[in-house]
Amino acid sequence: MLESLESALQAWFLPGLTALAAVAATYVIYRLALWLTRHVTDSRTVPRLFLDAAARALGVVSCLLVLNGMLKAVPDDLPLLALIQQIATLLLILALTWAAVRLTSAIGEAIVHLNPVLEGQWKRARKVETQTRFLVRCLNVLIVIVGLGAALMTFESVRQLGASLLASAGVGGIILGFAARPVLSNLLAGMQIALTQPFRIDDVLHVQGEWCWVEEVTATYVVLRVWDLRRLIVPLQWFIENPFQNWSRNTAELLGTVFLWVDYTMPVAPLREEFGRLLRDSRQWDGQVETVQVTDASDQAIQIRFLMSAPDSSQSWDLRCAVREGLVTYIQQHYPEQLPRVRARLLEANREDPDRDGGAGAESD
Repeated sequence: MLESLESALQAWFLPGLTALAAVAATYVIYRLALWLTRHVTDSRTVPRLFLDAAARALGVVSCLLVLNGMLKAVPDDLPLLALIQQIATLLLILALTWAAVRLTSAIGEAIVHLNPVLEGQWKRARKVETQTRFLVRCLNVLIVIVGLGAALMTFESVRQLGASLLASAGVGGIILGFAARPVLSNLLAGMQIALTQPFRIDDVLHVQGEWCWVEEVTATYVVLRVWDLRRLIVPLQWFIENPFQNWSRNTAELLGTVFLWVDYTMPVAPLREEFGRLLRDSRQWDGQVETVQVTDASDQAIQIRFLMSAPDSSQSWDLRCAVREGLVTYIQQHYPEQLPRVRARLLEANREDPDRDGGAGAESD
């Protein structure tokens, strides 16, 4: 055992030393070329984005390519040569998959970088970002699947198993289709969402009673950031099958309302003037809408609606709260008696005999 191991080491000494020297020289040359390229190029250019994203993966690929080339040149009678060549090929396939994933991700970053969020063009930029990130994730999943399949095909037993499974591919495909139906439905739903754009990154949605922003769109689900910093994870298929509100589909502007119940004796004109003053003093109002209307009347009070506009949902909420507080304070200070009240009429019961009253009335008449 020791003699065979010693003989194998002796046989591999010179070829192995040569291969390691070639790999080390390749790595040094690659690092020098990488440093020189980064030194003479601008970090904000598109080629630099690709280079920075895949620098490590490309370095590993370069070294493994040289290693595989050196293993092809060694004598065929070396011990364990087939095993070492298979391991080197497997590592090269994995490294190529890693580099492809990094380069694909760099494509997405480059597209987003070339379409910045400029004033007046945020809608287009967010649309491009949403489509790009989803398609890049789908492409990365496909690359990983192909890479793992190629890596497994380097094993002879796996190739034989794959050939034997071709006979039952029809039944297996049906079973796999039913098993993967939720995943496939989410992938198809994500494709539909990416193309039709019912929402985009940073859109404001109202989903299942929650006011939230679209934070991330993955291949199978959407991450929604709720206003209190909670995260709502919703499958993509849900957005295809259920209605939801998009508060920033075309524009971010929103109308906000404040409802107050006051007594019938409350004059509306002072409230209208105070409402206008509150809006003009507020930084959240965009100066577009200012409306006061009596929208309802019950048997005890009237309802007044104050309608206002704001640039986005967050400022609309703050504006509504400030206006509501200001109007309530104004009524408390100037018209406290006009707050909603319950009216009742007390009737004193007549304890005398009605017949005697009638007789008395007749006598008086």
